[in-house]
Amino acid sequence: MNRFVSVFALGAFLTACSDPELERRVQDLEAKVAALESRGPAAPVGAAPAANPEQEQAAAALLKEATLAVDQMEYDLAKEKVAVLKAEYGSTRAAKASARIEQELAIVGKPEAPLKVEKWYQGSEADAHGKATMYVFWEVWCPHCRKEVPRLTETYDRFHGSGLSIVGVTRQTKDVTDQQVTDFIRDNKVNYPIAKDASSGLSDYYGVRGIPAAAVVKDGVVVWRGHPAKVSDEMLNGWLGR
Repeated sequence: MNRFVSVFALGAFLTACSDPELERRVQDLEAKVAALESRGPAAPVGAAPAANPEQEQAAAALLKEATLAVDQMEYDLAKEKVAVLKAEYGSTRAAKASARIEQELAIVGKPEAPLKVEKWYQGSEADAHGKATMYVFWEVWCPHCRKEVPRLTETYDRFHGSGLSIVGVTRQTKDVTDQQVTDFIRDNKVNYPIAKDASSGLSDYYGVRGIPAAAVVKDGVVVWRGHPAKVSDEMLNGWLGR
């Protein structure tokens, strides 16, 4: 039986007695119980209190610093910022948003994944090995992926001769057909190799949760992981030794 129900049942029993003082105490107890019920369920024991505006602001600043450090490939600094953010401001929105950065940082430094694909729509494995290789994860139905294609095509034109390889990797989700992929390549004049990912393949290894996404490998090691739009000429020149 619910403890609040028990209290009111006890109150009804005791009120039937004629002791005015006892009746007054029971009524006070009923009023307190009613007030507790109106507040709703209590927060779980050990739950972190909600962050205040000052904490949210401080956390947002740390997240911005971590993001900047990632963009500048200062990965140790980025990890430090994320660690402080989670330790000191774990209940903030910024701390929750830092999960993506943390996932990407966990990929950097891993050995390059074996190149296992189900099929090649364009190019071959021989085209996927250069001084640096950028894997770009995309899908036909993704408008943000489509937006990146012209820039990637132009980047491949300018840097392929210096040793850059770009491999577009699709899982063909949402019942996309081979013909749709082939049509996409033709209609968008894609000039870099395109492959269909194998089950539990490159996408899983490189921690892809959203698209478009990219991972850059050099000398058998992952040196960068993030959104392909963030790959700059300066970064490419550094990876290619230009």
